[in-house]
Amino acid sequence: MHIPRSIEPEWLDGLPPDDPRALRSRRDLRRVNALMRNTAIVAGELKRNFPNRSPRVIAELGAGDGTLMLRLAERMQWPGVHAVLLDQQDIVSTRTLAGFTALSWTAETATADVFEWLAQPQGRIFDVIVANLFLHHFDPARLQTLLSLAAQCTRVLIACEPRRARLALAGSRLLGIVGCNDVSRHDAIVSVRAGFAGCELSALWPAGPSWRLQERAQGVFSHCFVASRRDNND
Repeated sequence: MHIPRSIEPEWLDGLPPDDPRALRSRRDLRRVNALMRNTAIVAGELKRNFPNRSPRVIAELGAGDGTLMLRLAERMQWPGVHAVLLDQQDIVSTRTLAGFTALSWTAETATADVFEWLAQPQGRIFDVIVANLFLHHFDPARLQTLLSLAAQCTRVLIACEPRRARLALAGSRLLGIVGCNDVSRHDAIVSVRAGFAGCELSALWPAGPSWRLQERAQGVFSHCFVASRRDNND
């Protein structure tokens, strides 16, 4: 039996970007991503959806400090990709941006509300939109709106989210063992309770025959959702 989904504020979202506890929690998030294997999960989906060519433009929603996308760039070894890093806070360092340049990628940051940003007529379709530990922040109504907006401007969406399950919840209570601070420990539990199970994201994606949807648990802690246009590899 799945845990009922509940959404609560996460402490990191309420802290100033330069708060010491926020800085520490963002470092913790890199460790959490490694434990969840989220970079590997997203990289695997990128390879499956782009077996014969590399995407030209990848956007990440809720990109934070940009390090997850940089780790993806290191894994994929695709030169010439342009990354758009969207977040409400401008916290991508010059060192991280230089890391993209060293891999023959280009990167730009966008500081905006995700709904306003997706709704803008940008005049381009992204090859991929990535959302890592981001979609669980939204209630079903807002999430359905977000996914509908994303469907209008991408060929592929890859989301890697917390898995809402009792074992994942038990694991989230143990992050103090690996040195995570109070903000990270609190937010991990809240994230699991707000996470996904079954086909909850598929049910919110705009219906239509032009999309392939895949949704499944990944490992112990992660939940993966992929929406791809049927003509993506044509």
